[in-house]
Amino acid sequence: MVLSTILHIKPPPPPPFPSLKPHPSSSFPILPTKTPIPIQNPTKPLKTHFTMQRPSHASTTVHSAVSDAVTLIQSSPATWQSAILCNLLIFLLGSPILVSGLSLSGIAAAFLLGTLTWRAFGPPGFLLVATYFVIGTAVTKVRMAQKEAEGVAEKRKGRRGPGSVIGSSAAGCICAFLTIFLVGGKAYSRLWQLGFVASFCTKLSDTVSSEVGKAYGKTTYLVTTLKVVPRGTEGAVSLEGTLAGLLASVLLAFVGCLIGQINGPEAVICVIASQIANVGESIIGAALQDKEGFRWLNNDAVNVINISMGSIFAVLMQQALLQNLRHTATSTSIFTRRENRKSREMGL
Repeated sequence: MVLSTILHIKPPPPPPFPSLKPHPSSSFPILPTKTPIPIQNPTKPLKTHFTMQRPSHASTTVHSAVSDAVTLIQSSPATWQSAILCNLLIFLLGSPILVSGLSLSGIAAAFLLGTLTWRAFGPPGFLLVATYFVIGTAVTKVRMAQKEAEGVAEKRKGRRGPGSVIGSSAAGCICAFLTIFLVGGKAYSRLWQLGFVASFCTKLSDTVSSEVGKAYGKTTYLVTTLKVVPRGTEGAVSLEGTLAGLLASVLLAFVGCLIGQINGPEAVICVIASQIANVGESIIGAALQDKEGFRWLNNDAVNVINISMGSIFAVLMQQALLQNLRHTATSTSIFTRRENRKSREMGL
């Protein structure tokens, strides 16, 4: 090395890097190099991009329609639109029960009644009418074969027509109209509501007493003469039917009280008014129905008179009770003021 430095001799260059070309005798090919793949930092979460699909126009329309329908059903106070929609849904769901108790024309009349009731008194009023219908239909089917054999059963296996529906609800419909149009103002709306409940208590009591009397009555008496007559005679009453009708009236009045249509004293008024009206209906049936000059006085007409009497009696009894309470309160107030004045004079 020292010698080469002195003689200025350059060292030979280093041998070149051996070629990567495969040796002819080698059977292992050299794989081509690839670009290194960058490794994601494990401390950073992977970002995933999702594309949100917009709901279709049809699904948006259906959702909006359902939402509007629910809002309409829950509207308070009830409107004509909500009354019609709710009745459509209920009548569709309850069609098997309706068909068993009503003819097709009777169902149409019941739909009008239900719509009017919902508009005037809301769901509680509708529930009261539905309770009346279920109990009345069930008791009409009791011992149907026996009633048919004796010739005292209702026509069409007890399926009521439009005349029966109107005859059973005329007074209630009038009370509903008076409530909707605020006849007499809000002060009278409670009276119309009481008349509505009393009319259906009266009709249910009449239906149950008649059907139970025809099915189980051992002895039936004509209400005007107290003579024993066959079951099913117009104007006839029986102990079994009378007691059943009274219990039915109490039951429906209790339902009305439970759902907030009437209070306790008003429930008592409904029961008393219904029994007075049923006695009057029996007297009319025995004295006038099927008599010369009164051929128009059929069962439907008698039903209208019956429920009208029950409704009117209940309203009049409530009015008399309220006036008596006002008179008592006024008398008490006057007496109290007089006593206070005497006490002050004695103190002076």
